[in-house]
Amino acid sequence: MIKAILVFNNHGKPRLSKFYQYFDESLQQQIIKETFQLVSKRDDNVCNFLEGGSLIGGSDYKLIYRHYATLYFVFCVDSSESELGILDLIQVFVETLDKCFENVCELDLIFHADAVHHILSELVMGGMVLQTNMTDIMSRIEEQNKLVKQEAGISAAPARAVSAVKSMNIPQQIKDIKLPAIKDLKF
Repeated sequence: MIKAILVFNNHGKPRLSKFYQYFDESLQQQIIKETFQLVSKRDDNVCNFLEGGSLIGGSDYKLIYRHYATLYFVFCVDSSESELGILDLIQVFVETLDKCFENVCELDLIFHADAVHHILSELVMGGMVLQTNMTDIMSRIEEQNKLVKQEAGISAAPARAVSAVKSMNIPQQIKDIKLPAIKDLKF
């Protein structure tokens, strides 16, 4: 089972953190810091698996990571998960992000955090892997984008109505109304 998914940059700044087991906020920050220290010290030519840090579960858990450009993608898993399977999952996650954001970069994770979390929830939910087929994941993302666009159309309707009313130039129309003179009115 997946215990946590962490993405941080080369300086240890978290860009995505998803914990599937409860840790209070301060402990989460300590876990991120410890994980960064463990992963960032490793050479690029060594394997991408290591024992979990003392805060995340020690030798009962493994940290499986990939380093892409300025980002580290780290999955903390228990011993029941396959290291190669998780490496493949990281690859699918990154490729899906790359397709969605056209050459994903650190800023995409910052400014589109909701979309990144949605993509992640298509892959993993509750610490269990749901989907690894990128075609299926992309079709779900596209369906979600269509729904968002439809909702944007509905939510923009009041703004379009206000715009239409403003373009009617009602103050000028009121001035143009010809009222009968008071002397012509019969009481």
